[in-house]
Amino acid sequence: MEAAKPRVCVIGASGKLGRHMVRHALDRGYDVVGVCREQSVAKLDEFAGRITVIPGATNDPAVIGEAVQGCEGVLTVLVPWGVRQYASGTAQAVLDHAEPGARLVFSCGWHITRDGRDVYSRTFRTAVRVVGWITRLLRLVDIGDQVEACRRIFASDTRWTVVRGSDLEEGESQGLPVWSRHVGDPVLGSNLTRRVDFALFMVAALTDDALVREAPAIVGCRTPSALAHAPVH
Repeated sequence: MEAAKPRVCVIGASGKLGRHMVRHALDRGYDVVGVCREQSVAKLDEFAGRITVIPGATNDPAVIGEAVQGCEGVLTVLVPWGVRQYASGTAQAVLDHAEPGARLVFSCGWHITRDGRDVYSRTFRTAVRVVGWITRLLRLVDIGDQVEACRRIFASDTRWTVVRGSDLEEGESQGLPVWSRHVGDPVLGSNLTRRVDFALFMVAALTDDALVREAPAIVGCRTPSALAHAPVH
């Protein structure tokens, strides 16, 4: 009898990053469950018949509980939409309902710090403050809620990884990004990653035990800083 495929759940599957993760997961032979808002289901039409789609808000515990059942891994896009704790609610639902021992991989930006040892430029810090203030004022995005979501993840005893992405660009894959534990490492200086490769790192993390309970900050493997400073294997 044919062995069952390992099942993974992609939460936020209809977004640009989410769709890339779905493609990478399918390419690796996973059985994929995708979660997205009901109004975005049509964005997943290219995968019709190849994945299971569960529509609903990603911070709805009932939706997440159904989606992650039987999944060995959960890939979650932590989107801080609105001002109603969307990111932290999503993270908490995953932490509460994922199968025991499942690999949980979350995406966020460089502004998240796990231990306070990240070194940010003045320009970066100012941009985060200004963008955070404007988007919260307009009730569009709450960056602070993404910080709270990651605080909960870091405090959990699950097999988590929080992948912290640099600025993103579109384009064909350049390969698996390189990473460092702390922003400020020269290898991250280029601050640029292909979106498709951010997704590739997320999916690869599912089977990389070295990343369990790590918060890697990533950068494209073909960027000048990576070429100049990444270790040669």
